[in-house]
Amino acid sequence: MNTKAKINIKDFSDKPQEECAVFGASLFTDEAVGVCYIGLLALQHRGQESAGMAVVHEKNAIHCYKNMGLVSEVFDKKKMASIAPASVAIGHTRYSSKGTGLKANAGPFVTEYLTGRIAVANNGRISNAGEIREYLLTLGISFDATADSEVVSSLIAYHITKEKTPILGIKKAVEMLSGAFTLVVAMCDGTLYAVRDPNGFRPLCVGFSDKHGCIVASESCALDSCGFTFGRDILPGEIIEIKNGAITDNSARVEKNTLKRGICIFEYVYFSRPDSVLDGQSVYESRFNMGKALAKEHPADADVVCGAPDSGLDAAAGFSVGSGIPLVTGFIKNRYIGRSFIYPTQAQREAAVSLKLNPLKASIAGKRVVLIDDSIVRGTTCGKIVKSLKDAGAKEVHVRISSPPFKHTCYFGTDIDKEENLIANQLTIDDIRTSIGADSLGFISLKGLVKSCNKATVNFCTACFTGNSK
Repeated sequence: MNTKAKINIKDFSDKPQEECAVFGASLFTDEAVGVCYIGLLALQHRGQESAGMAVVHEKNAIHCYKNMGLVSEVFDKKKMASIAPASVAIGHTRYSSKGTGLKANAGPFVTEYLTGRIAVANNGRISNAGEIREYLLTLGISFDATADSEVVSSLIAYHITKEKTPILGIKKAVEMLSGAFTLVVAMCDGTLYAVRDPNGFRPLCVGFSDKHGCIVASESCALDSCGFTFGRDILPGEIIEIKNGAITDNSARVEKNTLKRGICIFEYVYFSRPDSVLDGQSVYESRFNMGKALAKEHPADADVVCGAPDSGLDAAAGFSVGSGIPLVTGFIKNRYIGRSFIYPTQAQREAAVSLKLNPLKASIAGKRVVLIDDSIVRGTTCGKIVKSLKDAGAKEVHVRISSPPFKHTCYFGTDIDKEENLIANQLTIDDIRTSIGADSLGFISLKGLVKSCNKATVNFCTACFTGNSK
């Protein structure tokens, strides 16, 4: 049944957005602020709405600065000089999937309690944050923001006052949380704690430097950018304690029933940088494998193959190898145009999207083109890209998608909150093909996707494709 009339494709943007990134540095030098800045720059792709940093200074003081904008916009040379030097710092970049886009909701969050102060950076979504907030309000705890992370920070501070040690307080607090989270907690005495939720929905890793000390980050690419050697992934449910640039305790575990799901497979499809390795699986290698799987599952009679920048590029290389069709550069990306969402009108935002990607006519004019993209979620951007290729002279455009149809909401850190907003729930695959103007359309199978990530040491959450929440 053709249900195209039920959805206005122009009303929605086409990609899910991951909520944020976390970073923490515990050094035996005084360069934590600079290292944290570099780490946040490397993780900017995970959140571009706001950035923040909490720095532990002498005399048990934590100084926190955060604002709306990119990392380089929030932390200019003058601001960096005002918060350095320090040996301990944590950082955060945010995309607001939960809580409005206001400075008050930017991370990290600093919470004072009876015997000290903590700063908390969180990546993920806490599905029972509302219930915990109501519970803390009955204890006389007040809130200034609407973000989950403020609730988490207050909950941890409350339990630290009740338990014998900070690590027990953190353990008690996080065992009350439901959903996805990776936490970096800075104590006013300079101790850092890093926590990954017991399902391991979001990535978190630790790295070391003989010259500087220890850092933790959402992705391993940040370790590389800072000049640190990858140590290992933090295990699902693990709490590690870091002091003076070294891990001093990793015995604590979050003890609660879990869904036994594993890392969000969209980390490999779209969220993460291709030079990261998550839970033993190279992101680049997984995307390359997705392209090879697509070539086998959905071959195309075409002259060239190209990828939609950026996360479609690696899958396009794999498709080329798997199919024997030459790989070409299909688009020139303007990396200086800025973020399209800052423009005040929809027309201006759409114009900014067109400015970002310009088809390379020399590669595609008169050719039958295979276009590889990572996903079709709501259905707008892919149609614009197909049209731009045909306007540039492509004879045919065959679209191949390196993820299955996105059909279900995610409660663990993306901005998809209504299933009726998902185009795969409104149209058949052939109707989607018609709506985006493609000559053919193929999605990778779930089996093919999972096999493409077969070096990962953990399970995967695929609920956005299957609806299976167990």
